[in-house]
Amino acid sequence: MWLPFAVCSAVFAALTSILAKIGIEGVNSNLATAIRTFVVLAMAWLMVFVTHEQGGITAIPKKSWIFLILSGLATGASWLCYYRALQTGDASKVVPVDKMSVVITLVLAFIFLHEKVSVKSLVGALLLTAGTLVMVL
Repeated sequence: MWLPFAVCSAVFAALTSILAKIGIEGVNSNLATAIRTFVVLAMAWLMVFVTHEQGGITAIPKKSWIFLILSGLATGASWLCYYRALQTGDASKVVPVDKMSVVITLVLAFIFLHEKVSVKSLVGALLLTAGTLVMVL
């Protein structure tokens, strides 16, 4: 069940990049990020209420709160950097570098989550890195 959502995520991420590049023309990147964040926040809470999941907020453990907040801070930092990069660079170069997060995630998952690194994921990471270098240079 995860694959259709992952594919949709990739399609929406691609649209995000193109729409953002068009939208930030003549707009401060921090302001643009704040506007985007407001829309994401409203959409996320709308989904919580539409699915009647708001009651679960009190059951969230302290550890989860800490890591969700840290994840939110990382997301915010990522978006601020991403919009600044998009504003000053070509989307065709910014996006491949941004997608190096896949490789970084594999490394961090290995270190912190103790996930196994397969030959397939190692080769894929090396190919993603090589492809990024080819696209950027």
